[in-house]
Amino acid sequence: MVFKEKIFTVASEKEFLRIALELFHFQFEHNKVYRAYVVALDTDLSAVDSLEKIPFMPIEFFKTHEVVCGDNPPQRVFLSSATTGTEPGRHLVSDLNLYRQSLKLGFQHFYGSPEQSQFLALMPSPEQNPHSSLVFMLANLMDLSMSPENGFFLHGFPALYTRLRQSHPRDKTVFLFGLTHALLDFAEQFPGEYGPLIVIETGGMKGKRREMVREELHAMLGSALGLKKIHSEYSMTELLSQAYSNGDGFFRTPPWMRILIRETNDPFSYEKPGATGGINIIDLANIYSCAFISTQDLGRLHPDGRFEVLGRFDSADTRGCSLMI
Repeated sequence: MVFKEKIFTVASEKEFLRIALELFHFQFEHNKVYRAYVVALDTDLSAVDSLEKIPFMPIEFFKTHEVVCGDNPPQRVFLSSATTGTEPGRHLVSDLNLYRQSLKLGFQHFYGSPEQSQFLALMPSPEQNPHSSLVFMLANLMDLSMSPENGFFLHGFPALYTRLRQSHPRDKTVFLFGLTHALLDFAEQFPGEYGPLIVIETGGMKGKRREMVREELHAMLGSALGLKKIHSEYSMTELLSQAYSNGDGFFRTPPWMRILIRETNDPFSYEKPGATGGINIIDLANIYSCAFISTQDLGRLHPDGRFEVLGRFDSADTRGCSLMI
């Protein structure tokens, strides 16, 4: 499997396309659910020669089917958050080392070595939510960091406040990852000046608070925490890679991930850069599930590859990281 060794070293658009097409044919051959979907679309395999011609599977299939290549038992099953009465998405992960490699190299691509970082988290611990891919990600970043000051503080605001007030080692950058509503709760109860600190919010309110646009949210958090910028992370249970925003409102993907924007009324046609539409994602790290996913998120792609997340389709289920508790 040549592409497994090369997905994290993609260096050009031509190479990305080659690997994506190879992965498409591999998943058509070995993923029964994706194969059935591609066949149902009456896809001419010989005509699939660009990213836009690859069939993108609706993300809802992860709720109703086992989206996996082959018959080997998964090493881990991650569940998406869901409201009462709705089915969560289930990501059957056959190779956890792929996820560990993707999250480490992705973080390193944007922020530098995890070993030179300290991680604080306003989210459940692995013991409190063992099925969350986001919690798994933070726990692994903490393991790489090996800082004794790392920790999960969703139910320990005073302890987090004390930890942030401590003097930080000069050789480590301090990150606070948080569910959006938890960050707002902490900022209201313990406002103050916390620099130097990088705060990364990971999702919307999902019923915990009123929804607000990202600019308003970041302005509130920045004012309360004494920070000029609030960063963001964009991913989902069904992916093994993450996109990040450094506070300017634009997300950037690692080299092995791409965003396409489909037309809202025609899922098989694509918008030009600058237009709003549905977000399709290619995640080459999703070798053993599905690398080509059509999401229910709305977004806008820019010519340089940056993208914005603008909301969700009206009929989309309420879901996201903030529901995990």
